[in-house]
Formats: sequence, structure tokens, C-alpha cells
Amino acid sequence: MADFSLPLRLSLPERQPAAEPAGTPAQQAFRQTIRAVEALREQLHTLRAAQVATRQAYWRQVGPLAAATVAARRALYAPLEEALLGGYLSRAEEQQVTELLLHNAQSLQERFGEDESAVLTRYAPAPTPPKPTAVGQPAAPRLPHHEQAAACARERRQRRAQAAREAKAQQADTAGQALLQNTKAAYRQLARLHHPDRAALADAATQQAQTELMQRITVAYAAGDLAALLALLAEAPAGEAPTPEADDLLRRYTQALAQQQAQLSQQLTTAQRPVADAPWSGTEKQQRTRLREIKRSLRAETDYLGYLLRQLHEPVLLKDLLRELSSRGQNSL
Repeated sequence: MADFSLPLRLSLPERQPAAEPAGTPAQQAFRQTIRAVEALREQLHTLRAAQVATRQAYWRQVGPLAAATVAARRALYAPLEEALLGGYLSRAEEQQVTELLLHNAQSLQERFGEDESAVLTRYAPAPTPPKPTAVGQPAAPRLPHHEQAAACARERRQRRAQAAREAKAQQADTAGQALLQNTKAAYRQLARLHHPDRAALADAATQQAQTELMQRITVAYAAGDLAALLALLAEAPAGEAPTPEADDLLRRYTQALAQQQAQLSQQLTTAQRPVADAPWSGTEKQQRTRLREIKRSLRAETDYLGYLLRQLHEPVLLKDLLRELSSRGQNSL
């Protein structure tokens, strides 16, 4: 998932809601885009915070029961591995015990997020080598030579076109992200527009206002506050039109922000999708129902695993259990 590190504050300086500030089309487009990005970031932040709170509330209720089930499953490892070393199992029974170990590890890893890679690696079946092609076996039908050449040429053109599209998109994204981290460009443009020397012939009040504004610009630049710099740059300078250079800079910022807006929209859409089979998804009633079922299931599973653990320590009982599982066609506990 991409990390949007644009150092924009969650809220820019408040503007009067009565009317849109005057300015060039570039300034208006920039203000509109930055508001859209801020709104998406706030929506995504609120949604993720709510989802985290929901998951935490779920695990606070289920966590102890899940931990008990995990501990009960981990307790099965020792007697099953001891049985493999005991020498009293047939080859078929050893294979069956190995499968039980594997499925137990898979259950711990897939259901509870435990890292069981060591057990899975230790008991995973060896990969089956590919079967050699029999001598004299007819090969798959081949296209005529000219059709093969045409197909290869088409495939090469498609690969080159796809690579060019990906490179162009990557280049645009990199340039946009670099621009969104660059406070110097905005600072330089603001310094040209608002430096106190430009108000040398103005009255004392204008000179004072220009000096205070330049101080704010300098403080924002020193703090790396791109949001404050861009907010000032997006406002029309009093008494004069922005320079073409300022408008061009705003257009580039707007384009970079538009890319970020599209990525944030996609991220928000993904985050809003319900997680399949997640206990914390669905309506409140569905969550309560699912939670009761999971609690009941975890308690029953833990009790059953405790019963199995007592059987696994006795060779006779273990053999009986293996025969019972085999008759049912089960390869897991």
C-alpha cells in the first residue's frame, strides 16, 4: 500500500465560506484539488481508525479464548513427534501422524496468524520431480514458422508498450512525489511575490503587513510546512496578478495532487470493502451473532483438543484414534 507522505496538515487555514477567493484559474484549480485531497485523507483516516477500534474490541472479547486454543494446539506437537520416534507405528500410521502435524501447524498459521514455518518445513512432503517425456511421444502441434514469428513479434510489441506505459506512469509519480516534498520552490515564488522590498514605496501600514507576511513565509519554510506555503501561494496577491511562473508552479502542484487524489480514492474504495468472513465485519447484529458462534466454537475446540492430548500420550489410544480418523477420511484434528 502506498505511503502518502505529503506534509499537508489535516486542515489548512480556514477561509470565509461566503465566497470563493478571487484568483487565476490555476489558483482556483489548486484550491479545489487540495480540498479534495484533504477530504479523502480525513475520510481514510476516520475509516481506518474505526476499523482498528472494531478489531481491537473483537480481540479483547475473543483474545483469551483464541489464546487458549492456540496453546492447546501447540501442546499436540510434543506427543505427536514423540510417537514418530517411538518405533511402534506402522509406515502408514507414521504418514498419518505427519499429516496431523502439518494440518495442526497450518491451522495455527492460517487461522491465528502464528508463525509455524519451522514445523511446516520440517514435515512438508518432498516436491515431486517432473515426469520425463516418454521417448517417441508426439510433441504438441506447432504453428507454421511464419505464424510463430508473427506471434512472437506481437508479444514483443505488447511487452514493449506495457513497459513504456509503466515507465511513464512511474516517472510521473516519482516527479509528483518529489514536487510534493519540495518546499523550496513554493518558498522562492512566495519570496518574489511578497518580499518587503517590493513595498518600499508603499505606506507604513502596507510595509508592516508585507514584513509580517514574509516572516510567516520564512517560519513556514524553516518548519518545512508545505501546507502553509501552498495556502499562501494559492491566494491572489493584493493589488496585482500572480506571475506566469507562479501559475505554472501551481499547475504542477495541482497535477501532482491529482495523482495523489486518485490513489487515495482507490485506497478508500479498497478499505470500504467488507473483509470476507471477518468476525468484525457486517452489521452490528451480524457481528454479535458471529462473535457468539466463534466463542462457542473456540471453547468446544479447546475442550476437544484437551481430550485428544490425553489420548496421544498412550500408544494404544493413539492407534485407536488414527484408525477412527482414517475410517472417517479425516487427516486433521
